[in-house]
Amino acid sequence: MSESASRNERILVCGATGYVGGRLARRLLEEGYQVTCLVRSPEKLTKFSWGQHERLTVIQGELEDTEATRRALEKIDVAYYLVHSMQSAKGEYAQRDRELATGFRDTAQESSCRRIIYLGGLGELGADLSEHLDSRHEVGEILQSGRVPTTVFRAAMIIGSGSASFETLRYLVERLPIMVTPKWVKTETQPVAIRDVLRYLVACLDVDETAGKTLDIGGPDVMSYRNVMQVMAEKLKLRRRIILPVPVLTPYLSSLWIGLVTPVSSSIARPLAEGLKNRTVCRNDDAVRLMPGECLGIEAALGKTQQGDIETRWSTAGKIPGDPDWSGGTTLTDRREITVQGSVEQTFAEIRSIGGANGYWGAGFLWRIRGWMDQAIGGPGLRRGRRHPRDLHYGEAVDFWRVTKLVPNERLTLRAEMKLPGEAELDFQLEPSAAETTQVVMTARFRPKGLLGLAYWYAVLPLHGLVFPVMLRGIAKNVRG
Repeated sequence: MSESASRNERILVCGATGYVGGRLARRLLEEGYQVTCLVRSPEKLTKFSWGQHERLTVIQGELEDTEATRRALEKIDVAYYLVHSMQSAKGEYAQRDRELATGFRDTAQESSCRRIIYLGGLGELGADLSEHLDSRHEVGEILQSGRVPTTVFRAAMIIGSGSASFETLRYLVERLPIMVTPKWVKTETQPVAIRDVLRYLVACLDVDETAGKTLDIGGPDVMSYRNVMQVMAEKLKLRRRIILPVPVLTPYLSSLWIGLVTPVSSSIARPLAEGLKNRTVCRNDDAVRLMPGECLGIEAALGKTQQGDIETRWSTAGKIPGDPDWSGGTTLTDRREITVQGSVEQTFAEIRSIGGANGYWGAGFLWRIRGWMDQAIGGPGLRRGRRHPRDLHYGEAVDFWRVTKLVPNERLTLRAEMKLPGEAELDFQLEPSAAETTQVVMTARFRPKGLLGLAYWYAVLPLHGLVFPVMLRGIAKNVRG
């Protein structure tokens, strides 16, 4: 990409607060493009690291508003259309998508826009195509029927936190060691990593031959959803799942079950469940031929999601600002706070003394019991203590914790090294208040592994109610002297 091209072209992103759009806008800004986002609520963009970028222009409005769309398309060279309406009742999302696409196509024809780029879904064409996938195909056809050359990308399940179909499978794998599933688990799919989707979406800007084409994009692996779930289980370090497909589970019943077992609502789950019955495999290799590059296989892509996005850490499991609340896997939290009569320096010095001979500011017998339990199953328990009663550094061991973040007078984070059915951390954040007082926020986070992890969290939650308030009051008491 030439530097001049990256500075001259103006790009509109419709759907910038969504799963793909939020990542794409950041990538375009990093590449040097001038980016405009049409959003209903501009304040949502403040969640993103790029939300105040100097090359970003924000237009408030909705696609239903022709005037707002016209303003957003002023002086635009290329427009990305990343809009889907899956939550309307009784299938009305299809009609809504049809109306929005038609309005956008017509408005774009009257603007300076020279090209539209749309991301739709794969799926074998025919009478058995689900309403969800059929609607996405129809949107592509509507956009391509206008005078503005339109590139349509068709992808199967996208591997990455925030992708509804991916998150649905991940939650099912995490929470159900035995699954009675519809026949769709035998359906073949060609999952693609979000990193590769973004590469294609950006790379096509420099490849004129992609204009007006429909391009299928997928990863190198073609496999059944059952195999996808088994690979997920392996990457999540869970036992191989027992999957029993039966013919009697309808999409409606499946969506109710998904809504019960996972945080993904049944209104979203139903069109997804209907779509999973359709084979989603690339029908052509035009995308690979025109925009060559190595794509992540499913195991490597799943590994990337476990490492998390560069804007996040393990406790958010790959979720980035703007993702749905249910994205990124399960992370359970218990947040408590207290106002301490003392400076941040005094308060941090007290928190920094945690563990070892200093203990945990009360309820010592409960901590000792927890330590004995951990030792009994091969964990470190409380026997490691700490190197120094007051001094503490990044990477040090404290009882059954490890210091993973230490910012003087601001933050201390401890990651649990005890034997657990999941990953846990205890986080302290400090913020100075008026009149020499300090606000202390203590957050316990837990990422469970399977049903045992969920059961463990809810079993210890009542103990949190006993121990954590005692800890906070003990910190406040010691700081007051």
